[in-house]
Amino acid sequence: MNATPIIGIEDLSRRTSDGEILLAPTRLDVFPGDRLAIVGKSGSGKTLLLRSLAALDPVQSGELRFLGQTVHGNQVPPYRTDVVYLPQRPVLFEGTVESNLQLPFQLKSNAGRNYDRQKIMKWLETLGRDASFLSKNHENLSGGEMQIVALLRAIQLDPQVLLLDEPTAALDEGLTASVEQLVDCWFEAAKQQAALVWITHSMNQAERICDTLYRVDAGRLSPPEPNPRGE
Repeated sequence: MNATPIIGIEDLSRRTSDGEILLAPTRLDVFPGDRLAIVGKSGSGKTLLLRSLAALDPVQSGELRFLGQTVHGNQVPPYRTDVVYLPQRPVLFEGTVESNLQLPFQLKSNAGRNYDRQKIMKWLETLGRDASFLSKNHENLSGGEMQIVALLRAIQLDPQVLLLDEPTAALDEGLTASVEQLVDCWFEAAKQQAALVWITHSMNQAERICDTLYRVDAGRLSPPEPNPRGE
């Protein structure tokens, strides 16, 4: 394991304006090759922790680091190109699947990157879908298909860390398997240079997808529990 994590938080915490603890001072390091699962009850602080790792919520106290350097101010936009957050309910824009996949490359933060249709097709083939899927209008997609498009839109950017906030919570068994398969394909292609953090309410899913398990209860993160996947 590398000595320097890709991302890490040190004593990061959040409180309400009344002083109620939402996230107790927390430390978490994410190294290349990590597959981490975070489980806990609704309202336990799981999503708040993940959004903190994604720099989507301002840090009230503590520190967020990327490759050993503190993330703040104008460093946040480029950070979010390397650390990508996928919410439970994806947002797609008007147009086709392919136009949604092309959209990130129009952003200034992705200058110099190009849309790779061949790479997208390779991933679609693993899911048993052909090029006609790229022509579907976003209005005609099921919830599961929307999640697949959102995941493709994220992993095509080759993030160093993928943060997944219960991406299969509303999906049936077949589509859940497709999302898990797609994440596996991305992770294996990264050859231990990337990492993922997956929030899930399902212990069975945590055991399938991750090597290390964390529990969150009342805003407090438990010590890591090794999870020998596949056993």
